[in-house]
Amino acid sequence: MTAHYSPSAYQPARIPDQPAATKRSWVFRFGNSRLPWGHTEDIVPLSILRQSTPEGLRTHEKYKQDLAAGLRQEEKFAQRDYHQINDHERIRYAPFSKRTTFWFYLWGGGRFVFWVSLIFSPIGWLALADVDPEGFTKGLVNIVVETAPWFLGVPLACWAIGSLVVHKFTNWVVRPSKGPLWEFNRRTGMVTIFDYDNMGEYKRSGTIGEFTYPFYEFDAYISSGPDRQGLIWHQLHLVHRYHDLAIDLSPIVPKDSSMAPHFAAWDFLQNYMDIGCPLPDIPLFEKHRANDPTTAAHDRRTGRPERYWRDMDDKTWEVQLTQNLARVKAYDITGRLNLMDRHVRYAD
Repeated sequence: MTAHYSPSAYQPARIPDQPAATKRSWVFRFGNSRLPWGHTEDIVPLSILRQSTPEGLRTHEKYKQDLAAGLRQEEKFAQRDYHQINDHERIRYAPFSKRTTFWFYLWGGGRFVFWVSLIFSPIGWLALADVDPEGFTKGLVNIVVETAPWFLGVPLACWAIGSLVVHKFTNWVVRPSKGPLWEFNRRTGMVTIFDYDNMGEYKRSGTIGEFTYPFYEFDAYISSGPDRQGLIWHQLHLVHRYHDLAIDLSPIVPKDSSMAPHFAAWDFLQNYMDIGCPLPDIPLFEKHRANDPTTAAHDRRTGRPERYWRDMDDKTWEVQLTQNLARVKAYDITGRLNLMDRHVRYAD
């Protein structure tokens, strides 16, 4: 490999033998759904594939060109460091500030609840009015007057207020959080979890603690549990084998009633970290492909167009999404041999 990569960069063929895994505390016992290492396929969960779209890439490209030509001025909120990075070296996740999250949820949540209520409320109104002792018409009027302000008025007000504040006071609303939560570094092969407790040091001096360990010391687990309606939902975590540390990977793949998207996300993450493989070919990484030596060599060898995603039309993009979704839905790695069994003796 080139000097671009650190000697500690991850490659499946170079995984060293490691100490026996320690038994995890009950906090990190997410069940028996530990996912196997290795033997990955070139697959991406839909949540990652559509983080960036061809149209979005073209819009951002035009925006940058307009800035360079002096045709528009960059907004103040766009100049801030939001601590999040998705490129050829790092996948680093950082949430928005609590203020930003509140106003975005008020706006988006109000809109969602309003449309759901608008669709289903009339069904309830008609059903209740049909059995009203005062008659259908009078009963319908009464029930609408009594419930519409709550079921429609409240979410509509949240939607309107949230939208107004977000769009008219964007520089005030959109703020970064105090820092990132975790990072996967392809160049070094390391995973970092950022600690904002840090024995009180963050409050005293603003120093963020960091736990940094090799990628191969983490195992992927799927936790499963019911919601209030009794439906089983699955969530992907990465758990350190020797310390009580875990990463919630819902920013990469959200909770789902199927395990298949989580299988795809685990393969995606291994492929991203493996410097023997090119970067996963998704819109999010297209502008960074030339900066990664393995990926650049792959693209030259295969003749991949530099603007493959950016020049894709909307119809072709929709076909790509449909095909990807069908493949992910059918994806299953439960019978796959675990590469890490050669190097680690598990305690559970």
